[in-house]
Amino acid sequence: MSKIRITGGAWRSRLIQVIDAEGLRPTPDRVRETLFNWLGQDLSGWRCLDLFAGSGILGIECASRGAAEVVLVEKNPKTMAQLRDNTAIFASAALRLERMDALEFAASSARQGQLFDLIMLDPPYRQGWLDKVAALLLPLARPDTRIYAEAEQRIDSLGDWQTVKQGQAGQVFYHLLERK
Repeated sequence: MSKIRITGGAWRSRLIQVIDAEGLRPTPDRVRETLFNWLGQDLSGWRCLDLFAGSGILGIECASRGAAEVVLVEKNPKTMAQLRDNTAIFASAALRLERMDALEFAASSARQGQLFDLIMLDPPYRQGWLDKVAALLLPLARPDTRIYAEAEQRIDSLGDWQTVKQGQAGQVFYHLLERK
């Protein structure tokens, strides 16, 4: 097991555990710092969705910066168990865990009218997840919703969103997308 640190907000410098699981690649500190420089450091009142939560670090960073609600969706039982342990440390009502398939969650939430200000997508690579989830994003979005996506290659657009900022860290390409 390894540890990663929270880079900003109320829980800055606190550590969370990361299990060794296939396909799990926590977003590096430098990339998270860049993301929150793009978004702003204060997410007070935001509703955020981390659709492929993994370690949960992206969602925990949002809650640390004041997000009102952060939904962390993870299907893998072993990864979810560690995610439960990590979020329990903070005892925050803003963090909500959902153990289910990302596509099922997106479809179900859309039917229930759940809307988010920020949707984060860091799916397992080389499985076509971004293409699969793209059609499900619009019903989850407010007019000014932003999408954060990590991928194994550059992406110019995703459904109704186009890349407005991007970067690369090693083999990871990261993108901030806004509605066209």
